[in-house]
Amino acid sequence: MTTTPSSTIDEQLRVSQRNSVSLQFARVAATQRDRVALKYLDRKWTYTELNRAISVAAGRLRELGLQPGDRIAVMGKNSDTFLILFFAASRAGLVHVPINFALTGPELEYLVSDSEATVLVVDDEYLETVQSIAESSQLRHVLQMSAILDHIQTTMESKQAVDDLMAASDWDTAEESDLAQLLYTSGTTSAPKGAMLTHRALLAHYNGTIHALDFTRDDNPLIAMPLYHSAAMHVFSAPYLMLGATLRLIRIPDIAEILELIEAEQIGSLFLAPTVWVPLSQHPDLATRDLSSLTKAQYGASIMPVTVLQRLREKYPSIGFYNCFGQSEMAPLCTVLRPEEHDARPASAGRAISTVQLRVVDPQTGDTVDPGVPGEVQYRSPQLFSGYWNKPEQTQEAFMDGWFRSGDLVVIDDEGYIEVVDRIKDVINTGGILVASREVEDAIYRHEAVAEVAVVGRPHEKWIEQVTAVIVLKDGHDGVTADDIRDMTRQYLARHKVPGHIEFVDELPRNQSGKLLKRELK
Repeated sequence: MTTTPSSTIDEQLRVSQRNSVSLQFARVAATQRDRVALKYLDRKWTYTELNRAISVAAGRLRELGLQPGDRIAVMGKNSDTFLILFFAASRAGLVHVPINFALTGPELEYLVSDSEATVLVVDDEYLETVQSIAESSQLRHVLQMSAILDHIQTTMESKQAVDDLMAASDWDTAEESDLAQLLYTSGTTSAPKGAMLTHRALLAHYNGTIHALDFTRDDNPLIAMPLYHSAAMHVFSAPYLMLGATLRLIRIPDIAEILELIEAEQIGSLFLAPTVWVPLSQHPDLATRDLSSLTKAQYGASIMPVTVLQRLREKYPSIGFYNCFGQSEMAPLCTVLRPEEHDARPASAGRAISTVQLRVVDPQTGDTVDPGVPGEVQYRSPQLFSGYWNKPEQTQEAFMDGWFRSGDLVVIDDEGYIEVVDRIKDVINTGGILVASREVEDAIYRHEAVAEVAVVGRPHEKWIEQVTAVIVLKDGHDGVTADDIRDMTRQYLARHKVPGHIEFVDELPRNQSGKLLKRELK
């Protein structure tokens, strides 16, 4: 009888138990085979084809001399190639760095330099933008997205070439503790920070998400929000692929196209940021499209006006709405308000998902607050990030007694449901009294002429900060005045919460995730 040295057995066990984002997808692809995984434009990818394309793209990245742990930045609008590159980075042992395609100049250069990416794959339309910062960064290669797609399609014409790639022994060698992605925070209140997400964190997150949002393989989801953002990638695209679902992907969240596809392709699940739900609720095509196939509608990434949500729920009672709340450092989903919970708590962000533990405390002392008393929500979870890239001081500041400090001010009730009051940094101190900007915004949204509003505190000689509302009016309501708005809000707000200053603008400053850039308004 031949015995195997224990060290060899340990190594075999380690390899056999290895897990990563790419490995998990490969397991799913092995069972789903000819089922369509992804539809984009006129292209369809079965699970087998998508898995093979991932290996081809990973091979192309390795040809550039990249080593495991190196960072590869990807910048572009939604496409099948963008999605393939996320899994290809995992397969090659690289760290994926998604970049907001709206960034230019110093902002773009900051993310590329901070992440220390040496390769950037970019949509053709943004090539000139990237090239303008390439020489001043450490980038060694700038590749066009179209060239990656051409390489994938050409290589896949040779079955033998792909088989040889698939058989390579150095694929999927990442350990669960290795970094899978640097996910940069929105930068709504400060410079973006790279949240380090491991394979373990993402896989734990996918499991929690699937359960919390009632995903099934047959949901037929439409992915419209940008894939560079954690919600579209990690709350919807990747979890649905891990279930064997068929994704319908579109390049940008065009409302007319979204409504057309729901009807034409019998879409059953749709996530949109409130910045898209709000104009969709007012779109003329809404009245003429058949939305009967849509049974799951998710919203998140910013605060949804309660008045808009209630109008949608009343008009489409057969659609189940899910409030998804979280942040980049948590991969990002933390809490969910389910459809059946909306009647009793329409403004709630729900309860913690199964992979998240939360508490609400006084942000200064760390003492647990009583139900109904505002406090900071803090988290523990296997899906939590591993710190900020190259920022040890900010990482240390982000924790209190082993809990991650979210920066969100919430109230919690006896059953564990939270309601978001505001970002702690957005709370307005007017005359020593704290005012939540969200409460003022909800009141202003009650005016029929208001399309969008953002409330901030601006410096004031007497009151420390003045409650300031910046408003976008609906078409045809140009005659509405600041006094009209104030008169209406006095019905719902205490005197000190009524905006002392109101501005009307054509649009509000937002990043491409749909989040308001309140620092610019301030």
